[in-house]
Amino acid sequence: MTVIQRDRRFYILLFLLALVLFSNLVLYRTPITPLVLSGEDHWVVVGSLIDLAVVAPLLILFLRRGKKVTVKSFITLMVSGLVFARILIPSIYFEPFTYIPIAAIGLEALILLAELGLILLLAWRLPGIIRWIQSQDESLLFSLSKAVEKRVGKYVVLQIFAAECVMLYYALASWKKRPPTGETYFSLHKNSSHIAFYIMLIHAIIIETAAIHWLIHEMSVIISVIMLVLNMYTVLFFIGDIQAVRLNPLTIKENQLYISMGIGKRMVIPIEEISRITWGKEAADEKLHTKETISFIAQDFEKLPPHCIIELKKPLKAQLFMGFSKSYKKAAIRLDEPDRFRAFIQPKLER
Repeated sequence: MTVIQRDRRFYILLFLLALVLFSNLVLYRTPITPLVLSGEDHWVVVGSLIDLAVVAPLLILFLRRGKKVTVKSFITLMVSGLVFARILIPSIYFEPFTYIPIAAIGLEALILLAELGLILLLAWRLPGIIRWIQSQDESLLFSLSKAVEKRVGKYVVLQIFAAECVMLYYALASWKKRPPTGETYFSLHKNSSHIAFYIMLIHAIIIETAAIHWLIHEMSVIISVIMLVLNMYTVLFFIGDIQAVRLNPLTIKENQLYISMGIGKRMVIPIEEISRITWGKEAADEKLHTKETISFIAQDFEKLPPHCIIELKKPLKAQLFMGFSKSYKKAAIRLDEPDRFRAFIQPKLER
């Protein structure tokens, strides 16, 4: 019943958003415009500005189920709504309000300058961050975001910047490193086609770039350059993800379980926070596509079941793509050596 109610609420909000946009489009961009509006109808324009700069952004934010609503996201959508209003509303009606989009863009520029200031502060404190990372017995994948938060602060733009630095490190500067080995390390990818799958994607992107770039370049230089940059970024991301998977096996250290699947998914689980672990068929029959379960299963050409599912006493945060985080109550894991992992972790749980 809850799922039905959520779906109904989603479609109601979507209908209201479409109604707001469509009604304003009909009002200003159809043959009825001269019949219902005159050059003195300022209050109608004010109502449209409220629709596009306040109502529509709020509806969009409420449609993003499960994502945190922030002041910055609202301001960004508000500025976008005002710019759209400036394009939609004819100049004869919008002339008294020309300063509003300019002021909104100025506000967005101030926010961008503040974020740039945070990045400069991060660069200023980089030596201290590097020393702190070197003092920690953790992989860079887990330690960099902690170091940034500890030395500078918990800001979204810094977490995104740190995530991009991690990606570039694994893509460009980690080739001399070897995967750690020992009784506390458990790989997740060797018995899968994870690396082969990403290499195939990289080849496809390179071939697509070479084949299509020059064709699009003749039509639009800007679009071809944008596509080239995006393809280059995607290739770097896939290379970094491959290296992150290779160099960061599941690790048990100081009664904590460090688990990751590439750059975009990692989690630290204290062993005392584990309520139980289900194995075998019971774990394989568990539904993984739920909001409370995070999956650490290597990419393959076919869907593979987990070897075990760790159930937690309370939801714990996992770091996701671009530095964002989300809390989960369960973690589904597929290992190369499930029996060795079970023999190692079970005594610790019993103690």
